[in-house]
Amino acid sequence: MEDREIIELYWQRDENAIRETDSRYGSYLLAVARNILNDQEDSKEAVNDTYLKTWDSIPPQRPNAFLVWLSRITRSLAIDRLRFLTRKKRGSSQYDVSLEEIGECIGERSSEKEYDLSLLKDAISSFLRSFPQKQRNLFLCRYFYFDSLKEAAAACGFSESGAKTQLFRMRAALKEYLETEGFLS
Repeated sequence: MEDREIIELYWQRDENAIRETDSRYGSYLLAVARNILNDQEDSKEAVNDTYLKTWDSIPPQRPNAFLVWLSRITRSLAIDRLRFLTRKKRGSSQYDVSLEEIGECIGERSSEKEYDLSLLKDAISSFLRSFPQKQRNLFLCRYFYFDSLKEAAAACGFSESGAKTQLFRMRAALKEYLETEGFLS
C-alpha cells in the first residue's frame, strides 16, 4: 500500500491505517528508536506511541513525506523517553555516542549559551547543503537518526573506515563553519 493510501485511511479514521503503517515502516521505526534507546521494549513502546501520535495528528495534518514525518515523531519520542530513563542511569546508546562525537565539534560551552535554535538549525542545514548528497546522508544517518557507524556507512555506500574519515572531516568543517558564523568562540 502506498503512503497516500495509508494517509487516506487515517483521514477515514480506519484502524487499518495503523496496521498498514506498521507493516510498511514498523521495522525501520523500531531501528530508529533502538538506536536511541538501546532497549527493545522501550523502542517498541516509542513506536507504538508514534502510531498513537500519528492517529491523533491525521487529520488535520497531511504529511508529504510520510516516512520522514513518522521518523521525526519516533525520534522525538525516543529522545524524550531516553531523557526520562537517563535519570535512572541506564546504559549508553547510539544517541549518547553520536552526541558525544558531534559535541566535540560544537563544544560544551555552546550548549550553555542561549542561541536562537532556528538560526543554528539553519546554519547547520546550510553547511550540509555544501556537501554531496551521499555525505549529507551519512551525516544525517549518524547524527540525526543515530545509526551506528557501521549502519550509516552501509546505508550510504561507504566502508566503515571511509565513513569514519568522512564524518571526522565533516565534524571539523562544521566546527570551523560554526566559528565563522559566530556560533562558537
